Amino acid sequence: MPTILREGAYRFFFYSDEGDPREPAHIHIRHGWDEAKFWLHPDVSLAYNEGFDARTLNQLQKLVELHRDELERAWHEYFA
Repeated sequence: MPTILREGAYRFFFYSDEGDPREPAHIHIRHGWDEAKFWLHPDVSLAYNEGFDARTLNQLQKLVELHRDELERAWHEYFA
């Protein structure tokens, strides 16, 4: 599970095995037992949420949007 970014208490990562065929570019975010997944294309959007409240999800989405290029670049470099 490569960690791409840490922002405060949040860890942004993806799993080394993202399915076969591989899912489109996305990022997982974890804090404690809570985890969310955001698609990176065509727009940043929530794929699933396990435990985060709505306000936190909005903050996380903004962080994903802010770091989208970095997250996407890391995805493509890792899976190239």
